[in-house]
Amino acid sequence: MSRDPVHVAVGVLRRAGEILLTRRLAGTHLAGYWEFPGGKFEPGEMPEQALARELREELGIEVVTTQPLIRHRHPYPGRDVVLHTYEVTAWQGEPRGLQGQALRWLPADLIDPADLPPADGPLLSAARLPDIYAISGDFSDQADCLRRVERLIAGGVRLLCLRCPDLDAGTHRALASAVLARARPIGMQVLLHGAADWLTELAAELGAGRHLPARALAALDQRPLPPGAWCAASCHDASELAQAARIGCDFAVLSPVAVTASHPDRPALGWARFATLVEAAALPVFALGGMQPELARAAREHGGQGVAVLRGLWSRAGG
Repeated sequence: MSRDPVHVAVGVLRRAGEILLTRRLAGTHLAGYWEFPGGKFEPGEMPEQALARELREELGIEVVTTQPLIRHRHPYPGRDVVLHTYEVTAWQGEPRGLQGQALRWLPADLIDPADLPPADGPLLSAARLPDIYAISGDFSDQADCLRRVERLIAGGVRLLCLRCPDLDAGTHRALASAVLARARPIGMQVLLHGAADWLTELAAELGAGRHLPARALAALDQRPLPPGAWCAASCHDASELAQAARIGCDFAVLSPVAVTASHPDRPALGWARFATLVEAAALPVFALGGMQPELARAAREHGGQGVAVLRGLWSRAGG
């Protein structure tokens, strides 16, 4: 039976490379867990109004500017919650625990998911991910590929899916090694795309992540890499998104949101359907298909993490 969910506004506050967490008070639901600050909507409130009020009451700060981060629904025994999460990009005042709750600031990579309520796990992944996921396309040779990667790096891209379906294992290893040598110094994360089992071994060897196509996702019962290495999946419907979450993927790519030049006859999801699927997903989701970097804000406004972009970035980097 469908249950009316409880809507909760959540804020991600960053300072000097660290994120603010607050500890749930004794006697409350999930007492003792650390969480991103926020709270339930009051009747008639919009998400950003609820967030501003909650952070004023809990932390004594005034929210100045925000941007959408992620929206998703999580089932707890007896009730579902929908978390509307925002990056709080500017605020006034110094956060204090006005209700007696402890506070701490931690780098995102040092936050242990086990310390968070179950519903906050996807929020942590979302907080660590950028809003642009670049996907590599065709290239003439290794030098051409590396030039494009260097231009993406110069343009600020920090998350890359290296997709090379026509390369054998040895050539793929050489290219991935060269890409990672350029990516690591600036903090770009690289995921290797494909269904071949040897790609998991290669990713583990090189310290890269894995991006699973839908056919590989369907065949797995657990994530192919340990926690700490990014694992993503390509999805097209609710069942594939559920499978991605079930095996422990960190994020997914959902397509096609718009009509694409490569598959003009494939029906597009549209933003409304994208938002519905994303809200039910238990992990961050990038929009793919007809996407450009400037659509990242629209994706976030519809509950997504951002946009996955192929031609809009890769082809431009080849110019």
